Amino acid sequence: MSVLMRDEAQTRAQFLNVQRYTIDLDLTAGEETFDSRTLIRFTALADGDTFVEIKPATLRSISLDGHPLDPADLDGNRFPLTSLTSGEHELRVDAAMSYSRTGEGMHRFTDPTDNETYVYTQLFLEDVQRVFAAFDQPDLKSVFALTVTAPEGWTVLGNGTARHTGDGHWTLAPTPPISTYLVAVAAGPWHSVTTEHAGLPFGIHCRASLAPHLDADADEILDITRACFDRFQEKFDEPYPFDSYDQAFVPEFNAGAMENPGLVTFRDEFIYRSAVTHTERQTRGMVIAHEMAHMWFGDLVTLAWWDDIWLNESFAEYMGYQTLAEATLPRALNSVRAGESPFPDTWVDFGVARKGWGYDADQRPSTHPVAPDPAAVPDTASAMLNFDGISYAKGASALRQLVAWLGEKDFLAGINIHFARHRFGNATLADFIDNLASATDRDVHAWAAQWLRTSGVDTLTAHVTEADTTWSLAVDHRGSRPHRIAVGTYDHAIDTQSGPDRLVLRDRFDIGIPQDGTPVTRPGRRPALVVLNDGDLTYAKVRLDPDSWNTVLSCLSGIPDALTRAVIWNTARDMVRDGELAPATYIEAARTHLPHETDLALHQGVLTFACAQIAGRYLTPEDRPAALTALTALCRDLIRRTEDGSNPGLRLIAVRRIVDTATQPDAIQGWLTEGTVPGGPELDAELRWRVLTRLAALGATDEAAIAAELDQDPSATGQEGAARCRAALPTPEAKAAAWQAMFTDDSLSNYLFTAVAQGFWQPEQTDLVSAYVPRYYPEAAQLAVRRGPAIAEAVGSYAFPAYAIDADSLQLGEQALTDQTLIPALRRKLADQIDDLRRALAVRDAH
Repeated sequence: MSVLMRDEAQTRAQFLNVQRYTIDLDLTAGEETFDSRTLIRFTALADGDTFVEIKPATLRSISLDGHPLDPADLDGNRFPLTSLTSGEHELRVDAAMSYSRTGEGMHRFTDPTDNETYVYTQLFLEDVQRVFAAFDQPDLKSVFALTVTAPEGWTVLGNGTARHTGDGHWTLAPTPPISTYLVAVAAGPWHSVTTEHAGLPFGIHCRASLAPHLDADADEILDITRACFDRFQEKFDEPYPFDSYDQAFVPEFNAGAMENPGLVTFRDEFIYRSAVTHTERQTRGMVIAHEMAHMWFGDLVTLAWWDDIWLNESFAEYMGYQTLAEATLPRALNSVRAGESPFPDTWVDFGVARKGWGYDADQRPSTHPVAPDPAAVPDTASAMLNFDGISYAKGASALRQLVAWLGEKDFLAGINIHFARHRFGNATLADFIDNLASATDRDVHAWAAQWLRTSGVDTLTAHVTEADTTWSLAVDHRGSRPHRIAVGTYDHAIDTQSGPDRLVLRDRFDIGIPQDGTPVTRPGRRPALVVLNDGDLTYAKVRLDPDSWNTVLSCLSGIPDALTRAVIWNTARDMVRDGELAPATYIEAARTHLPHETDLALHQGVLTFACAQIAGRYLTPEDRPAALTALTALCRDLIRRTEDGSNPGLRLIAVRRIVDTATQPDAIQGWLTEGTVPGGPELDAELRWRVLTRLAALGATDEAAIAAELDQDPSATGQEGAARCRAALPTPEAKAAAWQAMFTDDSLSNYLFTAVAQGFWQPEQTDLVSAYVPRYYPEAAQLAVRRGPAIAEAVGSYAFPAYAIDADSLQLGEQALTDQTLIPALRRKLADQIDDLRRALAVRDAH
């Protein structure tokens, strides 16, 4: 397959104007292929040659202006259109297209619960070619008119409102001009909940077997949808630009969600079958807001080329968190008590769940600017590599800093100018910055050069000195970006209470970084704690002065604001990763302060890092048992503190982590046998599979128990759970079977592949699987070539031997990166994984 080069796209955009696609899809042709017939009306702006993309199972016929062309001329995914004359043309293409099992193109899924089948499209970034013929680049926008033939009993959803005309035939309303990658179809016997809001039809949809779970949350999902919709209508001068708003929760989806205009697709794990925490519900709400923001930034106004992907994702990430907080602040949803803010501070969750993703990505060799140089994104394959923590979390952090510096009024004014100038068109970074600059007197171009065109993380280190009646703060700034930050100062509270000492806010003031060389001087004795970037409005690593750090170790949970605590937990996380703080000290801080923590996002973030990274990778095998014991003790303490039923979310977090950190099977085996944790919760499907996976890794269960559990839960999630458990069994036979399924069979869907990979590598089983470590690299490279980018992403993310942390493994990885045949998606994943391995070794060596 030929990837599209940037210069090819620019040439084609200057040569063509595409008016309309008329597409007919027939989904009744069988289980392997569907029929695709496309009529493209376009204008050649000069005489010349071009090409159209398609990846057919069979190209049956193709004609230009009524003249048949030879299907044999198809070269990979390109069909040449030669000797075009200036003027209007019609291209007709008739093909059989293959269904996908990897979440690319037209994905087909049969639900093992009820044997019902569903199909849906995922056409990003260049997979429209798997569904219909197209001039596949974002700046050749067009109107799309689709008809779909589906089996009787199915419902068809699309970008526009759908009308059933009988005998399984559906007509979708033509779209406004949109990019090829945004076309969407979802078909199957969906369970739907529909309503109307602001004069538009709204709907949420899922497969039939999830109907009770969607119905249980429908009010919450629709409340958030309506609230965010109304808030965006208030923020943006341009009204919602499409004719309906559907949200389909689809199976085996590769991303979190996709912003198809009028038909957003979500992974259907967001329809919760089992108990979840308030923070997880907040995450779902954020994703709803994120995708809705794309209706304007990404769909109405679209990037011209993929080097500007941050314009889509950073904006939606920022707006997702900000707008969710604004839209839901006065509302009370079912997940909280009436009168409470449903999501009190979404930015705490961003700080602990997303920002670390950006910091990590920005410190690897593969880092890149938020807005990379166009030369760094020469083709579509390289563009795919930039969907990472930099384009999402760092970019959103940069926008948050921009708003703090520019002011929200001017920021939104610039955004609205951008929408007005480029509605239903394409825009570049230069366009965006010019539009912002037109709304303010500040030098936005200089800001963009410093924030968007540079890579790496700045570090801000506080230096505090004290005189008789004053104290002074100087900030050591390692980096190149300007920062506008708040400094929070805290004193010990006078009153006493059980647990860690409580702190009270003395003052919060703004400073600019870099400073002019003169320390900031404040009256009074030095505070007990001085926090840079209080409020987390910038993107930088923070280091406290020694006295403040000593205060933190004893008083962290006594800091009154959760966002301040998030900044400090992120500081501790960075220090562990940089070898400046012993991993055991981090765990001890968690042991001391989490029992007194009130924010669930902080519980989840701290425990995830402690369990997955510290206990899983940063500590040696000899030190791991002690860490697991300490974490288990911490979680049992959290369970004891929730025995009155006051905090079921915290209790659920603690129960999950006790399962994950269990070193002996007896207690969690008893939970599985009894079907409940003493005092609750009852073990739902998610917890039962979690327990069984841990028992499998510990060698405390067998195939018969896994099969019996699968009989009780034959769902798609149950199939994944069973695959994960079987791969985790500590026997040579189980490992050989799992390896065969991943690297030889090629029949696993994307989700089943991931489940097997997650089960295969276990930190307790490094000796058992050591022989597979050198096999991984060549076999992963071959698999990526055979099965394509989606599986390459999975094999690099989940099948990597993450627990083989030694010099030999590092050498193998570094040698593998010299292989010039690695496809870009796998090369990037391996480069990141190997750098993480290098960091884990350095942390071990430092302590």
